[in-house]
Amino acid sequence: MSEATDLATRAGDRDPRVGLRAVAALRRLLERLESVQVRSARHQGWSWQEIATELGVSRQAVHKKYGRH
Repeated sequence: MSEATDLATRAGDRDPRVGLRAVAALRRLLERLESVQVRSARHQGWSWQEIATELGVSRQAVHKKYGRH
């Protein structure tokens, strides 16, 4: 996770260009991680409601985002 740690450090940089680029990269990393975990949960038989509860979103939102994967 050194990539995430490095990005988190850069996200707090005083230079907005550096900080904003790091925030964008963290957002992409987070999306990839979420996708991997949702796929894993589905393969283990979790319902959309169980996944949604853990993510703090509605079942509809998580199904709309990942239902076709």
